[in-house]
Amino acid sequence: MKNYFFLAITILLFSSCATSQQATKNTFAKGADVGWLPQMEATGYQFYDSNGEKKDCLQLFKDRGMNSIRLRVFVNPSDDKASGHCSKEETITMALRAHKMGMRVMIDFHYSDSWADPAKQNKPAAWKNHSFTELLNDVYGHTFDVINSLKNAGVTPEWVQIGNEIPGGMLWPDGSTENWLQLGQLLNKGYDAVKAVDQNIKVIVHVDEGNNNAKFRTFFDNASAQKVRYDIIGLSYYPYWIKKDYSETIADLQFNLNDMAQRYNKEVMIVEVGGEDDKIQNTYELLAATIKAVKNVPNNKGIGVLYWEPQGARSWSQYALSAWLPDGKPSPALDAFKE
Repeated sequence: MKNYFFLAITILLFSSCATSQQATKNTFAKGADVGWLPQMEATGYQFYDSNGEKKDCLQLFKDRGMNSIRLRVFVNPSDDKASGHCSKEETITMALRAHKMGMRVMIDFHYSDSWADPAKQNKPAAWKNHSFTELLNDVYGHTFDVINSLKNAGVTPEWVQIGNEIPGGMLWPDGSTENWLQLGQLLNKGYDAVKAVDQNIKVIVHVDEGNNNAKFRTFFDNASAQKVRYDIIGLSYYPYWIKKDYSETIADLQFNLNDMAQRYNKEVMIVEVGGEDDKIQNTYELLAATIKAVKNVPNNKGIGVLYWEPQGARSWSQYALSAWLPDGKPSPALDAFKE
């Protein structure tokens, strides 16, 4: 009888733990891209809570309701303070640190040695003269290597982005949207590499200007025509860059989120958002409205919002869209994630 009793207790505990883990995965994702954080710490930048107490930056995020961390990966980066780092090794170290604090992890592949975005999608130097067949193998091999190394280190990412802000494609010119046949193959190679490590990792395809429905329809209609495989549509939303206040575009964002979820039967997620660091109330309202819009997507298909480099203080980065104060404290704008 005693053995049966302990067996029953063990089963109950295991079931409870599994349910708890599943609930965590199903929780709305709120978080930050923190690719600059290791460099900031290495250069001596200090983080303080609102009461002036020194504190780990990730703990400051957790205290404000964040549960997820996004990390970019460059192929062979330089050691430039702001535009380098983010190697496989540094990413693993940072992912382990976030994971040990109970944070969920997203990996963002740039497929470049530095920034890849709508204005530039430069091939890594080591891949520059490769044939298209070789590029397909490069994407698969690099993606598999990073994700498998993370898993072996004890961190299986929940989400992986194949490319960063790719409305014009990636690995130009071979993977440009001028050649969707090839872009589709490159994206599917990345997808296959992720799923070869773990079928449960969700793959994201990411486009900027989340309020621009025509741009998203054009991109994802083409992706559908090429049978591109992915799980989540990732969006950037920066009213600052389109020179409009969020109040002028938030309805367009809501429409696009709803349309993407319904039209392509995918989950949607704001993987980058940001507001001006010196307009605290406006940025708070932007974040609150963005979180509300994603949560309002029908059928629970809106799954999260992540701020891009909120800790990347202007004094260190010269970046105007962080959410950090000049005295090293988090901006009250981040309190929007507590709701």
